[in-house]
Amino acid sequence: MTAAEGKPEKIRCDACPVMCYIAEGRSGACDRYANDNGQLVRLDPLKILEHTEASGGDIVPFLEKEWDGEIVPGKDGFITAIGAGTTYPDYKPAPFIVASEVDGIDMITVVTEGIFSYCGVKLKIDTDRHLGEECAPVRSGGEVIGHVTTSEYGSQMLSIGGVHHLTGGSKKEGRLTCSTMLALCNGEEVALEIDGGAKLQVQSGKAPIINGNSEERMRVGCGSATVGMFAAQWKGLVDEVVVVDDHITGVMSEHQAGKVIGWEPTGIRINGRRSTPGRYFQVAEPGTGWGGTNLQDPLAILGTFDARIARPGLSLLMVSTTGEHAAYFELDEELLPVQKEMPDRLLPSVKRIEDNCEPALTSVLFMAGAGGSLRSGVTEHPVGLTRSVQQSLTYVSCGGAPVYIWPGGGITLMADVTRMPKNAFGYVPTPALVAPIEFTMRAEDYRALGGHMDYVMPLQEALSGKTGKQNDHILTGRRGVATPSDSPWPTRANAYPWKGTS
Repeated sequence: MTAAEGKPEKIRCDACPVMCYIAEGRSGACDRYANDNGQLVRLDPLKILEHTEASGGDIVPFLEKEWDGEIVPGKDGFITAIGAGTTYPDYKPAPFIVASEVDGIDMITVVTEGIFSYCGVKLKIDTDRHLGEECAPVRSGGEVIGHVTTSEYGSQMLSIGGVHHLTGGSKKEGRLTCSTMLALCNGEEVALEIDGGAKLQVQSGKAPIINGNSEERMRVGCGSATVGMFAAQWKGLVDEVVVVDDHITGVMSEHQAGKVIGWEPTGIRINGRRSTPGRYFQVAEPGTGWGGTNLQDPLAILGTFDARIARPGLSLLMVSTTGEHAAYFELDEELLPVQKEMPDRLLPSVKRIEDNCEPALTSVLFMAGAGGSLRSGVTEHPVGLTRSVQQSLTYVSCGGAPVYIWPGGGITLMADVTRMPKNAFGYVPTPALVAPIEFTMRAEDYRALGGHMDYVMPLQEALSGKTGKQNDHILTGRRGVATPSDSPWPTRANAYPWKGTS
């Protein structure tokens, strides 16, 4: 109690640079730490992965009840960094440095929640539709939080976040950047708007909604590839096929695939830049119409048919790379295409294009750099951890999920958030994301790189509810979570490069 007010003293949390003073019964700005009778407690439970054949990361009954003393076998339990706490103010060892045995090998797993100011989200949106020009700003709540980047095969790519948006702009920009990334990484739906482009609703593992319409499928290939794949199936059913595509439109009678199987010339002419025979660039502007173009009428890309070759009655199929758009035409006496009802003989081929397209999804990849302060929680010689990761002596995971480590200096990682347990991410209002990261290695390698050996605790102690002696807060609980069946199990032999597979 303070003498002046007769109220309990506030306690100060040092889990992040904000350094909140927290009143009794209240939580800090991040909603992760609270004051419980003068004790700093962690509100969300420590997550422990349990190997099951279930997928989706649903919570399982294990450890939901009061602790009864039962110990999880080391081979099936893996302590994630979710709910573990941070190393801030950076000189402290990681909250949990856990020893276990795997196939007779002494292992160490160091878990901590990294405070990532240098982080971002890469969005892969499966669609042929034009979302916006490259480098066009991407907005959330009116604030610029990222940009459109180079499109990839059948997908449009967005880059969200990064330190410049988190810290280099206004407070509102930083706050909205952080909250948008947090929502995306935790599997929530987010509304985005691209300057001069589309309005989006995106959610990891779900179909993107573009300008109010849910995308169903990604393209089977570019126009040229589609012509090549289905050339033999169209032979004898139609005189000409044009697969409309914003990038590479394919024309059957000119394409090498058509020539190989004896396709006759039709005298067709395409308004566009001819690349190689049967392949045309820039037939129209990008858009949300046919094949990712701005076309509603595909005939706009056709020039005048060559009267020396074309003939009345010549049949023409025009189709998009997803099969979403398809139309059938026949030339009249003046060699002008006239739309007709799609013949039954061509319906199966259009359906086959659709059937060979994969479902359109939104993929969310968390990307971050593990800085010196985070690494110092693992070892007193931070560069040793970097080198250990680069030499594949240390296995890095995020919430138990595998990560891709970029080559070059530092520890720059990328993780698919759908492979992580639900709600694995948090935030601090600096602003920055808080993400789990685990480093697993042989005990002898950990000792060699200058690890904090005095803080190592057996796996059984960690699972029994004890906290590391470097922790200055109390855990409120532990929770078992099923790991997706397609993820490499961190405590299985096949998770480690030195066991022969990775």
